[in-house]
Parts: sequence; C-alpha cells; structure tokens
Amino acid sequence: MTTNRIGVFGANGRMGLALLEAATIKEQTQLTGAYVRSSSSLLGINVNQINSAADKNISFSDDSTIDNVDVLIDFTLPAGMKNHLKIALAHKIPMVIGTTGLTSDDMAQLHDAAKYIPIVFARNYSVGVNVLLNLVQTAATKLGDDLDIEIFEAHHRYKVDAPSGTALAIGESIAHAKGWDHDEVAVYDRSQVETAKSQNEIGYSVLRGGDIVGEHTTYFATMGERLELTHKASSRMTFALGAIRAAGWLRNKPAGLYDMQDVLDLK
Repeated sequence: MTTNRIGVFGANGRMGLALLEAATIKEQTQLTGAYVRSSSSLLGINVNQINSAADKNISFSDDSTIDNVDVLIDFTLPAGMKNHLKIALAHKIPMVIGTTGLTSDDMAQLHDAAKYIPIVFARNYSVGVNVLLNLVQTAATKLGDDLDIEIFEAHHRYKVDAPSGTALAIGESIAHAKGWDHDEVAVYDRSQVETAKSQNEIGYSVLRGGDIVGEHTTYFATMGERLELTHKASSRMTFALGAIRAAGWLRNKPAGLYDMQDVLDLK
C-alpha cells in the first residue's frame, strides 16, 4: 500500500500539533511538511523537538517551500485557509480542510477550487459526529412535527465562531431531513422574542469555557418525552485522526468537493 505524504498548515496551532502527531503515528502515512507563518520562531526547528516520534529530517518551514507532499491539511482561520487554498491550486495538490467560520463567499471559493483539485471539507472530522449527523436526520423525520428541536454546544474559551461549525452541520442535517431552509428556521437569540416558541425552528445555545474540547447535544422534545443525542470529544486527536483518514481516502480522487460522509460511505 502506498504511503501518503502529508503537509500540515498551521502546524504550531492546537489542531496543527495534533495533526503532526496523527500523521506520524497513522499507518501508511508520512509527515513531510509542517508549515508555519514566515514570522514564526519555529522556522527551521526540527519537528522532532516537539513531537519526538516525528522524522528527524522534517523542520518547520513556511508555505513557500511546499514539496514532496501528496495531500495538504488545513485547520487554520478563514483568511489563512484561503491563502493556503491558492497554494494548493498552484501546486495541484489535494486538500483536506477543517477550518470553520467560513462565509458564503468563502464556500463559493471552495466550490470553485474543487473544479480543479479534490477537496474534503467538513466542519467535524470525528467519526462519531458524522454518524450523529445521520442519527439526527432519522430522529427529525420519525418523531413527527409536534416537536421542539434545540442544539447545544460547548467549546474551550479560545473558540471564536459560535455556534460551532459542527452545531450548524447538525442543524443543517435536520433542516434537510425536514425539508426546511436552514437559514429561515435557525434561531440564535431569543432575548427580544415575545411569542411562544414555534415547532418550525431550530434553536442554538452556546457555551465557551475552560479547555472543553467539544460537546454537542441535540434535543428533540415533545409533550411527555425527550430524546437527547450527544457527542463528547475528549481529545483533539479524534479530529486529527479523522482528517488523516480523509487525506488517505482523498488521494487520487478526481476533482470535486467531498465531505466526511463521503469518506465514511454514510450517504
């Protein structure tokens, strides 16, 4: 089986470091690029000094030195991701993207880039979360219409976008199953609402605190009973290993925009 050579953007970030470790320990995968900003103090330092299992020949470098890479992975911020996408296009290298907080214009750029290179974009690379996306669709269609649907998510204090990309993916899956336009039924703030809640809406609640890696609960409540579907992540390695799995699946795929449902054959 061919070894998949991986390059990681934002290699010194929280997810970047997890991706470096995942690319090092995953079978049939080789870390060949660890990219940081040109102003980073890590430039030229061997990755082995931070991740003892990493290849001693790999040093942190900036994105002008991309070489010997089969798939690029990006879990940075939207502005950085768009720059990295241009680099992937210029080198014709497939890309796995886990950046959240993207605008409709950002997504349009992804769709355009996917005409030329294969891209996996997912808001969450956990296998469990992607199974959850299927489960909430089943619940939404089988439990009837007299139903209150709410989504709660909790993350660490440093997470900027809210609701999380995963929470939105859950809501979008439910809206799709119900035949709703998500943007029309999503409710993010009820502080100024003076009417009772409608059953034709999806409410979002957010918590930010401490070092919470990620927790998502979907509530399906009706008179007399409540179904709660919850996923809790205790380590970023869950997402990192999922991204490495996606990178292995993506190699040699035709140009197109894919997601983890494709990778896991859940569609």
